[in-house]
Amino acid sequence: MKIRRLLCCALAALVGHEAASAGELRVGAAAVRITPPNAIPMAGYYATRLAEGTHDELHAKAIVFEQDGARAALVALDLVSLARPTIEEARRIIAQTTGVPAGSVMISATHSHTGPLLQSDSTRHAAYGGDTDLARTYTRSLPGKIAEAVRVAEAALTPARLSAGAGREDSLAFNRRFVMRDGSVGWNAGKLNPNIVRPAGPTDAAVPVVFAEAHDGRPLATYVNYAMHLDTVGGMRFSADYPFTLAQILGRVKSPDMLTLFTIGCAGDINHVDVSTKAPQKGHGEAARIGTVLAGEVVKTYARLAPVATVAPRVRSALVRLPLASIAAGDVDKARALIARIGGKDDPKFLEKVWAFKALDVFGRAGQPLEVEVQVIALSRDLAWVSLPGEVFVELGLAIKAASPFKHTIIAELANGSIGYIPTRRAYGEGNYEPISARCAEGSGEMLVETALRLLREAHAER
Repeated sequence: MKIRRLLCCALAALVGHEAASAGELRVGAAAVRITPPNAIPMAGYYATRLAEGTHDELHAKAIVFEQDGARAALVALDLVSLARPTIEEARRIIAQTTGVPAGSVMISATHSHTGPLLQSDSTRHAAYGGDTDLARTYTRSLPGKIAEAVRVAEAALTPARLSAGAGREDSLAFNRRFVMRDGSVGWNAGKLNPNIVRPAGPTDAAVPVVFAEAHDGRPLATYVNYAMHLDTVGGMRFSADYPFTLAQILGRVKSPDMLTLFTIGCAGDINHVDVSTKAPQKGHGEAARIGTVLAGEVVKTYARLAPVATVAPRVRSALVRLPLASIAAGDVDKARALIARIGGKDDPKFLEKVWAFKALDVFGRAGQPLEVEVQVIALSRDLAWVSLPGEVFVELGLAIKAASPFKHTIIAELANGSIGYIPTRRAYGEGNYEPISARCAEGSGEMLVETALRLLREAHAER
C-alpha cells in the first residue's frame, strides 16, 4: 500500500507538471481544521487554563506554488508556537505524500494565545499541562494535519498570476518596552503610567500583501503579514484572534472560497496595547476591531498591487548554532526551589518564574547550542519570504528588510520551530521580561540577521 501511495503521488506530480506550460505559475490553497477537544490546556500564559469551548475554529492553512516543475509551500497554523520535531515530522510526511520537497516547506505559527498548549521539551509547558495525555495526543496529530493541508492545496493547483504590495498601518501596534523616569526599561508598563518617558524601540507598520488569482479572475489566496502579538482575546475559548476577523472580511470582499493566510512578523517586543489611553483592550471585540482595521488596509492595498514576474521557487536554508544564555553555579537549585513554590502561599513573582523556567531549560541542554533554521523562499527577483525561529525583536526584522535585495521581503517569525524570545543585543543590557526569558545568548538575533541576509543575497543572485 505504501508503494502504491508513493507511485500515485509521483504520478500526480508528473501529470501536474505536464499540464503546466513552461514558465507558467500554478497556485493551490487549502485549510484543514485543527481545533482541539475541550479541556486541553491552553497556551500563552504562566498559568494552567483548560479550554471550555470554541469561539472560532483553528486551522492549518497552506499555499502551494509551482513553476517549471519546482514546488514550495507556505503554511501557517493558529497556534502559539511549534516545536522543531513537529516541523520535521510534518515535512517528512509532506515529502512522502506530495510533490513538495521537505526543504521547500515553511511552517509557521500565528502566535494565537487562545490555542492549545503543545507537548515540547519546555519545562514551562510541562508545568502548565503540556505533558497531559490530551496535549500529547493532540501534538502527535499535528504533522499529519499539516501535511493534509499541503496535500489538498497541491491537489488544487491551477494556473494563476501573482501580485504583491505593502500597505501601512501604524495605529494598531505599539512597542511594549518603555524607557522609564528612573532610567530603567519597563515591560507592559500599564496604561496612563506617569513614569513612562517613551517607547524603548520602534514598530513595523508594514502590511505586506501577496494576492493569487486564477487566470479567469477567481481569487485563490491572500497572504498577509503584520508585526504584532496575537494576545487580544484572552479567556478560555479557542480562537484564531484578530486574523479570524481579517479572513472573514477579506472573504466577503473577494470571495468566500478565497484562503486568507496570516503570518506574524517580527513582534517579540510589539503588542496592541496603547498606554496613552485608559480604554480597555481585551476580548473578542478588540480582536474584531484590530482585524477590521487591518483588513481595511489590505483592501486599500489590493488597489495598489503590482504584478509579480514569477520564477520557479528558489529555496535557501541554513542551520545556525546559537549560544545558550548563561547560568551560574547554584542557579539550577534556585530555579527548582522557585518552581516548587508555584501555586502555593509563597507563589514566586512573575519574573522569578520566567527566570526559573529559562534556567532549567538552559541547564537541560547540557551546553549544547540551540540549532535553528533560517529559510528563504523566493518567487521572483522582487518577492521573498524569510523564516525566523522565535519571537524576534522588531529591530532585527527591520534590519533584514532594510538590507534585503528584494523589493518585498516578508518575514514570518515562529517559523520552522521556536526557541522563544530573540532580543536585540542592546535589550540584554536593558533587561526585563524578554531578555530574562531568552534561552539564547546576547548576539543571537544579530547572527540570524546575518544568516538571513546571506541567504537572501544568494537567492537573489541565482539566474
